[in-house]
Amino acid sequence: MTLLLHLFFEFFKVGLFAVGGGLATLPFLYALSAKTGWFTPADIADMIAVSESTPGAIGLNMATFAGYLTGGVPGAVIATVGLTVPSIIVILLIANLLDNFQEKPLVKHAFYGLRPASIALIAASGISVFAVTMLRLENYAAEGVTGAIAWKAVIYGAILFAAQDRLKWSPIVFIFISAAAGVIFRMAS
Repeated sequence: MTLLLHLFFEFFKVGLFAVGGGLATLPFLYALSAKTGWFTPADIADMIAVSESTPGAIGLNMATFAGYLTGGVPGAVIATVGLTVPSIIVILLIANLLDNFQEKPLVKHAFYGLRPASIALIAASGISVFAVTMLRLENYAAEGVTGAIAWKAVIYGAILFAAQDRLKWSPIVFIFISAAAGVIFRMAS
């Protein structure tokens, strides 16, 4: 029971402070991983892949995945609820107050100030995902720069980027292609 309460509280904090959508939760998930050890950075990369390829909000899917890794089905439910409760509370408060204050300069400036914070959180998430996916920093000391680069991932990412830009296929096709390539790469290793 203590684990589930702790899980709820941690994801409540993530939901309260992750402004900017699902990818903005990533810095909080990395910090939570380091703090609790409930999941690893590699697990977070898996969370992103699963969350991006399943229907629903990315942040919500990641919370559900992390909760499941930590506490099974009850953990998944608790983490999901913990992440959503702050949004519900804030939206109810804002809905009641914003009609009266939306034209006030202070409110306009506050919303304007949230934009760079959202962009910074999403950029930090992108950099973290890039590092987990494209780099093998543990190999740097022994093999130098060339050993620290995950060449298969870089080449594959470049091919997918070029193909997506050129072919204009549905993202679903690329998700299936990527899943198949992941299985093939793992089996070949």
